[in-house]
Amino acid sequence: MEDYKSKILKVCNEFSKNTLMETLDIKYVDVGENFLVAKMPVNRRVHQPDGVLHGGATVALAESVGSAASYIFMDAQKFFVRGIEIAANHVKSVKEGFVYARASIIHKGKTTQLWEIKVTDEEGQLVSNCKLTTIALSRE
Repeated sequence: MEDYKSKILKVCNEFSKNTLMETLDIKYVDVGENFLVAKMPVNRRVHQPDGVLHGGATVALAESVGSAASYIFMDAQKFFVRGIEIAANHVKSVKEGFVYARASIIHKGKTTQLWEIKVTDEEGQLVSNCKLTTIALSRE
């Protein structure tokens, strides 16, 4: 199982090259049967002018991990995935360190998927609670 997890994480991190995920230094760090986890550093590149994590960067992290989770849990040869709606409630500020986003499946339909993404700080405290709806579109 560990080798399988390593392969999935390697693929996720490789398809992030030359994208927003690489710009924000998002790394995929854990995967399980119905979840995917990514982390992002909190530094000046993702700060608001007053020195705390920008909500838009948090949402970019959430959508990235949710979309990647949909991608790895769908048949990528037959479908491509797009986010169609995201909602976020930001409940805590973070100035430095890392934030972690864990995408867990709520609904895995043939066409639409619903993900809950909890973004936490290094102490496991909730920073943002997000919900992402994705759609699987046929490659044909």
